[in-house]
Amino acid sequence: MGKPTVVLLHGVGLDHTIWEPVAALLTDRFSVRTPDLPGHGARPPAVDGVSLADLAREIAEEIPPGAHVVGFSLGALIAQHLAVHHREHIATLTSVSSVCRRTEQERQAVLARLARAESDFPASVESSIDRWFTGTDIAAEWVSRTRKILLANNVRSFLNCYRVFATGDAEIGPHLESITVPALAVTGADDPGSTPEMTNRLAAALPGCRAVVIPATRHMLPLERPRELAEGITTFIGEATYA
Repeated sequence: MGKPTVVLLHGVGLDHTIWEPVAALLTDRFSVRTPDLPGHGARPPAVDGVSLADLAREIAEEIPPGAHVVGFSLGALIAQHLAVHHREHIATLTSVSSVCRRTEQERQAVLARLARAESDFPASVESSIDRWFTGTDIAAEWVSRTRKILLANNVRSFLNCYRVFATGDAEIGPHLESITVPALAVTGADDPGSTPEMTNRLAAALPGCRAVVIPATRHMLPLERPRELAEGITTFIGEATYA
């Protein structure tokens, strides 16, 4: 019998390489897949008007039935959409640094970040770097690599995908209660965008979902706390599989 498959979905503006530290810790136990999201990495740019459903539909073609799907940030919204509309692909759902049912204040904050990216993309990249990395112990190499990944984006494609990130929680929010697969929601205690409150909202909405908040951690969990994240994913999948 082969290894169980774990699919790791990255966040907006990033690419599959952001999962390297976590993937390296999972490969002994799992067959790990790290696809680029539509509009990212080596994929064609995302078209105007692209929706969360569009992104999920395209990525579903790369996920084998019964996979353990882990989504980070925008990837988490896509993973949740898959769990609702492509149930056959999902054995377990792990949402990492996920937004959930933003309040009006939270929605205005993310729309302001979108507007800044529209008016001054390089400045918005630096704002993201500051928000994600300042005060963390993430290696300078990863800060530099992440900046290069962000700046390499097709700007229009990035904006199209960021708009999905800014609004996708409203699209998937009404359907969260229908997700019945075992679920885990994880975020950092100091994440200013995907807050512990959002993770607790997500856990409350998903039947049987457990919330985990990692202390002294910001948004980039796959880079800041790869060992804790990999261990949490492994333990969760093991418990869900043999429950």
